[in-house]
Amino acid sequence: MTQMNVSHPGLLAAEAGVDERLSFIRRTYLHLFGAILAFTLLEFLLFTSGIADRWAPTLVNGNGWIVVFVLFLGVSFLANRWAMSDTSPALQYAGLGAFIVAEAVIFLPLLYVAMHYGGGVDTIASAASVTAVLCGGATVFVLVTRKDFSFLGWALALGSIGAIAAIVLGLLFGWNMGGWFSALMIVLGLGYILYETSNVLHRYRTTQHVAASLALFSSVMLVFFYVLRMFLDRR
Repeated sequence: MTQMNVSHPGLLAAEAGVDERLSFIRRTYLHLFGAILAFTLLEFLLFTSGIADRWAPTLVNGNGWIVVFVLFLGVSFLANRWAMSDTSPALQYAGLGAFIVAEAVIFLPLLYVAMHYGGGVDTIASAASVTAVLCGGATVFVLVTRKDFSFLGWALALGSIGAIAAIVLGLLFGWNMGGWFSALMIVLGLGYILYETSNVLHRYRTTQHVAASLALFSSVMLVFFYVLRMFLDRR
């Protein structure tokens, strides 16, 4: 008689049966790709409708960027709380949706500069390709080795606090955060890719695919943001 894998909903992915664990991983990455597609579509609509051309210059040249950044941090915190909900799938998707919208807004000034002064679609596509290679390589490394990178948690948290402080001070005092800062932020983002991918294998429950995809999406977008910034800095 063939032995069947038996598992219960809500188990850690590492403790679940093979079929359920693979299903969880598949759902997580399908949601990640869906989030990236939704972000791309939303940016396309913002630019083709003319909304980006009206909003982005204000964000680029004014103090409105500080307000947007603070609101982004607040929405990110709330979206993550919603996505981690154990009782409401609708709330989980609301969190993911809210975060996608927040990312679309925070990216507006950078994409506006790229479109009008930094080489346009070709520059954005090149940055996206580099991001895909970097994030894909880090993801494959974790999935193949199955290494647990949870030990990076404290270092990433401290790095994030330092980065947020530097960004806020830069916005307040007009500091030019050069290529070195973008490089450090890319390293931080790749660290999060390692950390969150290992969490998909070892820490998330099989019902938390929406929260896992949000965490991965956040890490990918962090890398993309600063890869694009480096491309623009070179121009």
